Amino acid sequence: MPYSENKNSLPRFSDIINAQSVLQNIVKHTPLERSKSFSNLSGSDVYLKLENFQTTGSFKVRGAYYKIKNLSEQEKANGVLCASAGNHAQGVAFAASSLGVKSTVFMPQFAPPLKVIATRAYGAEVILSGDSFDDAFKAAVAFGKESGATFVHPFNDPYIIAGQGTIGLEIFEQIRDVDDVLVPIGGGGLIAGMAIALKQLNPRIRIIGVEADGAQSMKLSVEKGKAITLNSANTIADGIAVKSPGNLTLEVVRELVDELVVVNDAEMARTAYLLLQRAKILTEPSGVAAMAAVLFHKTNTKGRKVVPLVSGGNINMSILEQILDKGVMDDGMRARIQVLIPDLAGKLKLIVAILERMKANIHEIEHERSTTSVPVGHVQVTITFNLQDSAQLTNILSELDLQGMQYQVLT
Repeated sequence: MPYSENKNSLPRFSDIINAQSVLQNIVKHTPLERSKSFSNLSGSDVYLKLENFQTTGSFKVRGAYYKIKNLSEQEKANGVLCASAGNHAQGVAFAASSLGVKSTVFMPQFAPPLKVIATRAYGAEVILSGDSFDDAFKAAVAFGKESGATFVHPFNDPYIIAGQGTIGLEIFEQIRDVDDVLVPIGGGGLIAGMAIALKQLNPRIRIIGVEADGAQSMKLSVEKGKAITLNSANTIADGIAVKSPGNLTLEVVRELVDELVVVNDAEMARTAYLLLQRAKILTEPSGVAAMAAVLFHKTNTKGRKVVPLVSGGNINMSILEQILDKGVMDDGMRARIQVLIPDLAGKLKLIVAILERMKANIHEIEHERSTTSVPVGHVQVTITFNLQDSAQLTNILSELDLQGMQYQVLT
């Protein structure tokens, strides 16, 4: 029975082919680019599949459009809805608007303002409800029962899975002799569709799923042999912070995915920084999980032709700022020192003069007098400054030593 007649069945390879024909003039055929920098850093032959360049900034529009396109005319007339704090919301909003269908998106009240603005700009009515995603999800379900609108699930739906699977078809068209394809996993819709497509085209291609260390719901579910619900999902990679996989996606992963690995927040942050610095590619933490797995050798890809999927680029500006700050500090191009000085005129000027003489560019200065750790009559000064090379810091600290200053290098 075709899955179009049974909404609880998995899509077939032919369904993904059909999805590709439907999406042909709707979504972008995103680039696959070899990265010399990441090939050298990882010891693998790395080709980046750049879905961060997709319409709405992530792969989500593929499944959303294909799902809504296949609704009945009555269902389209009733509208669609979803619950999401990010990429799925924008994908549904864009797809629905393109098809002339009303969309309602429920987001938690903490949702980043830029994502709320973007979702509204794509044509959705956004309703902020509750303090968490679960609250927004419950509100969306209740709204669907009252309004008759069709709920567009972010991953556990055969049409969603088929739409996301078109990325696998594109990769195979772009590079036939690929050895490994690495895919980030949240609920599993993306890797399920891609695995169905790629294993049909070449069963020898290894499909490797990558989860965030703080949200390993798929890995634990595969190990236990049933869907496991986590108590919490704690990671900067909000796009893959899913507490429980779908029954459909779990079935595909158990059957077709060769390996599941995890990466932590620090590894994703470092990878996002390097992608921006070395490749000039802006990504979000969940979007770099697959590349992080290659870079930090979570599985043996040495000497193999690998395609890590860069799944999205809709990064929160506050997270981006932290990633950049930590990245330049890890590279030794920025330093932060804490100095305790007498609260007297001219003392801070002495430190600034040392930095100027050593040609260090001051980034930020903070003063603290009120905490109990600061003695009366003193001020604790925290200075962040940019460096031309790591040797500069050694010279600056030597000058502070000569002046008899009490300092601490912060990391």
